[in-house]
Amino acid sequence: MKNRILFLALITCASLNFIACSSSGSTNGASGLPHRVLASQSVTTNGVFGSLVVINGDNDTLPRVSSINGGSTPGFMAISPTRNFVATFDSTTNSVFAVNTSTETTIGSSAGVRLLGPTSSMVLPTADFTGYAAVPSATVNGFSFQGAVQALNFSTGSSSIIAVNGAQTVVSNSDGTQLLAFSADSDVVTVLFPAAAAPPVDTSCLTVAVNTIVSGSACAVITNPSFSRPVSAIINGNTAYILNCGAECGGSSNGQPAPASVSVVDLGTLTVSQSIPVDAATISLLSGSTLYVAGTSQDFTKNNCSGQTTAATVCGRLDVVDLGSGTVTTTAAITDGYHDRIDMTANGQIFVGARHCTDVGDVNNPTGGEVRGCLAIYRTADGSVVIPPDNGDVTGLQGFTTRNVEYVAEGGQLRVYDTRKDTLLINDFLPQGTIDIVGDTTDVKAIDFF
Repeated sequence: MKNRILFLALITCASLNFIACSSSGSTNGASGLPHRVLASQSVTTNGVFGSLVVINGDNDTLPRVSSINGGSTPGFMAISPTRNFVATFDSTTNSVFAVNTSTETTIGSSAGVRLLGPTSSMVLPTADFTGYAAVPSATVNGFSFQGAVQALNFSTGSSSIIAVNGAQTVVSNSDGTQLLAFSADSDVVTVLFPAAAAPPVDTSCLTVAVNTIVSGSACAVITNPSFSRPVSAIINGNTAYILNCGAECGGSSNGQPAPASVSVVDLGTLTVSQSIPVDAATISLLSGSTLYVAGTSQDFTKNNCSGQTTAATVCGRLDVVDLGSGTVTTTAAITDGYHDRIDMTANGQIFVGARHCTDVGDVNNPTGGEVRGCLAIYRTADGSVVIPPDNGDVTGLQGFTTRNVEYVAEGGQLRVYDTRKDTLLINDFLPQGTIDIVGDTTDVKAIDFF
């Protein structure tokens, strides 16, 4: 009898093809996988419509049940802190689709939540099926300016807005009680208190006092001489590390290109305690008391490719900032472009991605033997940098704690890197180091903790 049961179990596992059959972890949704990754496939080709593709995160394969509704052209994604839901922006309809990761089904309306325009920034602060998107082209009735942070209720398919002139990027604290909004060509930071907002349209930001928190108001505005085109931030507790893009984003000071910096802000008092000069600043990653800051300077002394053998004439910079001393301890040359993706692996490799970088050669026609795109890998162990031989914008990064791999969406392809070697992972499932997804892959998120 025991042999017969074992035989039936083996047959069952074999019949599931790539679907994991393991007693070591619970399975989820229609895919039946314990460790899943979602990739947004944003281009329709050969009659295949865009979707969110489910990937087996244990072996980088596609199960039979492998797609979830995310609109016709799902692009970048955001995920909640508990990973109970993920949301993606569909550029065709300017809608956001949310997916319950437990059931792998759409939350609320199958048509998603409609935005007032396109977005490139969205946060899901908590597990309660709500989110916020920065919509720079949103129009507010009765006002000549454009811009808003749109609050999204995925369960009901409804939304409300907080008017913020030119809102381009939105960042949340850990519980969603405070949001920071950043606007293009602006030298201020807008602080939002969404629980105090009056739906459907809150206009508190239009009359708010500077550097003052008014009880019951949904908005406050921070100004400081250290601010020069602030574009994003990392919030740690009650402290925000504001990234001042400076000249890279058109900032100037006394008629001269403005330097980049990191402003340390106390969100309780809206005061700046420190300004840390850096080479460039558009994206960052916090690890303990170390802040990694990347960007591309407009100053040739800070954007040359010294130390690298490359046909590229401009390079970006990754600065390692010791927050204890408030100083840059190490600087490394990386690929150029506008850096807006960064991720750290379990074994200390920092993947930094950009868009609009200088592509050099391609796999079929290298330039002087070189192929170069928008991805750089910084090794924290020795400070060295690896530029993989691939082309294109980097639009998604995802690492893991139990595997030495990093998923990279670059140039529409989903690559899998072995972080022990910083090269593409080549095995029976990945003969080219690429997960074979039909169409272009824009973003990638692990939806299970592993």
